[in-house]
Amino acid sequence: MTTNHNMKTIITALALATTPVICHASASDTPTAEADSSLTPHLNMDNGVVPIADNRGFTLQSKDGRFVFKPYLMLQASGNFNWYDDEGLDKAYNQDNVANSGFAIPNAILGFTGRAFGKIDYNLSINAAASGQAILQQAWIDYGISNAAHFRIGKFKTPFSHAYLTTLGETLMPGLPNSLTQSVIMPYSLNAVTPSFATGFDLGVEFHGMARCGLGYEVGLFNGTGINTNMATKTISDDLHIPSLLYAGRLTYQPWGKMPTTQGNPRLQDEKKLLVGLSANYNVESENESTNDLRVGAEFAMLWKRLYLAGELYYMNVGFTKRQKINSKYHYLGGYVQAGYFVTRNLQPALRYDFFDRNGLGSTGTGGFLNAPAVALNYFIPKCNLKLSAMYEFVGRWGHDRQLDRDIDDLGIATHRAIVMLQYTF
Repeated sequence: MTTNHNMKTIITALALATTPVICHASASDTPTAEADSSLTPHLNMDNGVVPIADNRGFTLQSKDGRFVFKPYLMLQASGNFNWYDDEGLDKAYNQDNVANSGFAIPNAILGFTGRAFGKIDYNLSINAAASGQAILQQAWIDYGISNAAHFRIGKFKTPFSHAYLTTLGETLMPGLPNSLTQSVIMPYSLNAVTPSFATGFDLGVEFHGMARCGLGYEVGLFNGTGINTNMATKTISDDLHIPSLLYAGRLTYQPWGKMPTTQGNPRLQDEKKLLVGLSANYNVESENESTNDLRVGAEFAMLWKRLYLAGELYYMNVGFTKRQKINSKYHYLGGYVQAGYFVTRNLQPALRYDFFDRNGLGSTGTGGFLNAPAVALNYFIPKCNLKLSAMYEFVGRWGHDRQLDRDIDDLGIATHRAIVMLQYTF
């Protein structure tokens, strides 16, 4: 009893000591003007999961705005249907055309973000729906010398692909393009060599900023091992004699001011923003020290009131390390265009066309490519931060010389994919 009494006394004392801290809680879709003027300049921080500005829920902030603390969460629950082509196999093998279907929890993220001393941004998020070391989704510290000079270290998104750099809870569709997420096809039976265009979350260090003229930059070094590794495991390249890391950079031009990392937000329907960008990265001794992968991407995105438009094109060159004794290099191409429009304040239909030359632009000896049109509908349920999304995607196959090539090209990819997802953010 004495211990409990002492703990209550300590908690009470701490609460009294924090009286300069202001607590803001809002369930409304449209915060008051007073709240906007006091908070918005301090809360446009990128946490990669949920929007902060104008959707802050519960926030602690000091009177001078130098200290900010914002807990957040994002829950996604989905129903999934995936139909796979039988690839000409005999029905005697009893393969199932319908697989990977049913209910899922794509993300269950709990985190907090904030600012300290007016210069340091921080973010930590745990994804309970993940497994292994991917449970730690993000953990980073960002020190801002000025708007044009920031230094970030930890685990965060690598500077490549508009689709991945978009806030996770504000993507146009509940499924990312296949051209980003699916592995390419190699003409060798090497199970450990399955590169894809996406680099996603990784551990590293980055310099970034944006000048007044609208030019933005991100330059960083990363492990190149992705979200599933939280340890330092890299060596020195035997071929290049440099650290076997992911060397990455991105250059953007945003002439109408910094573009929000969103593909649809009912609170941002009066924006006029434009982004064009170029990015590249080189992953030295990736794929279990088997390959050196060069990626180059070009991106475009625009918010024009209720209209969102975007497109990307990316190229990858895969070359094996000398120890593999394979002199050939392989070239891959992918990209997509997509659009969404708010027909009402809360209803947003969307379209996407996804293109993927998974076979290496003929460098693997096989032609043909995948094309995947998709349609989606997003409904943002007012005043409760709920988003209901429905999506259908068809994966087609064009230009293959042989039926066998056609069958192999979409291995592991559903011909018909349907997702209905409910999302809550706080």
